Amino acid sequence: MTELAERPPKTDEVDAATGAGIAGDRPVPDLVTEIPGPKGRAVIAMDARYTSPSLPRAYDIVAARGDGLVLEDVDGNLFLDFAAGIAVTSTGHAHPEVVRAIQRQAEKLLHFSASDFYLPIYAEVCRELDRISPTRGPNRAFLTNSGTEAIEVAMKLARHATGRQNLIAFFGAFHGRTYGAVTMTASKARYHHGFGPMLPGVYHAPYGTKAGLDFITGQLFKRLVSPEDVAAIFVEPILGEGGYVVPDDDFLPGLREICDRHGILLVADEVQSGAGRTGRMWAVDHWSVRDASRGDGRARRSLRLAEGGARLDLRRQPPGLRGGARDDPPARRGPRRQRRAHGRSTDGPAGRASRRPLAHRSRGARQGPHDRDRLRHA
Repeated sequence: MTELAERPPKTDEVDAATGAGIAGDRPVPDLVTEIPGPKGRAVIAMDARYTSPSLPRAYDIVAARGDGLVLEDVDGNLFLDFAAGIAVTSTGHAHPEVVRAIQRQAEKLLHFSASDFYLPIYAEVCRELDRISPTRGPNRAFLTNSGTEAIEVAMKLARHATGRQNLIAFFGAFHGRTYGAVTMTASKARYHHGFGPMLPGVYHAPYGTKAGLDFITGQLFKRLVSPEDVAAIFVEPILGEGGYVVPDDDFLPGLREICDRHGILLVADEVQSGAGRTGRMWAVDHWSVRDASRGDGRARRSLRLAEGGARLDLRRQPPGLRGGARDDPPARRGPRRQRRAHGRSTDGPAGRASRRPLAHRSRGARQGPHDRDRLRHA
């Protein structure tokens, strides 16, 4: 049903960028059937029978293959993909360098659990993220499967590192649809409909203007939540699903100042705005704002990755806090319990406190200037 003619070989990088390999001499776009065509309708009917109805589709396009900017459906219709695979294929469809990298890795190793063993490619990716990160190093990364998972990781990291429980996000924001991320999502009410109650401790403010900053300091901090109880503020540097809104120039620096003043972490959700989509590698670079933790769920090149990058002093966490089916592999449990620090066991309350100084210090007491400096990341 989805068979197509043999793909012509690429002749040069121009073909790869423009999609000339698929289009050949045809104009683009070029429709040869109605939309959807007969093969497309057959796929849609099969999808309706076997696929969860929770997946809404906006268009009756049934994709078969892509090349650069060009997308071909199962009926041979050609389209220009201005959405870049919904903001995923930043280098175009089937970029030859990306394809070759996938082929090379598939020939070596498809999967080996990075939560139980060491993988060179995992560390290499994290090293590259450290190199290009807008945060002051040293940086360490945790790779995840999607943007929403990267946000969940950032939520856990912020709460654990600060010992605080509350979070602030913005009206119009989209952070994902897993439970914690969807609680912060405020672009459409239907994302919450039927799933309440949402995660407690999440507050929202207007996005992108000085009025939004004033709302945080003059309303939220005055009437609803003490700033000393706020772990992090999550923000999209450029609002995505909420309407592609570019904030006022003083908005992100203003958030930076609020966070620094109160020892709050600033988390930039670059799922849609990162990886060069705004002309710089990260959208926060346009405002010279350095974030404490960044979630980047869309792919560099043509793979979906996600990562949370943060300063090293936020990484004082017990092993297994964020990843792995087994928090503590059985082979390592014995030796870990026997480890001692300064002649004392590390299993008691004092030992746990020594491993989590940030969380221990911030619980049960107001933070002083020295404490805030340890959490400050700009």
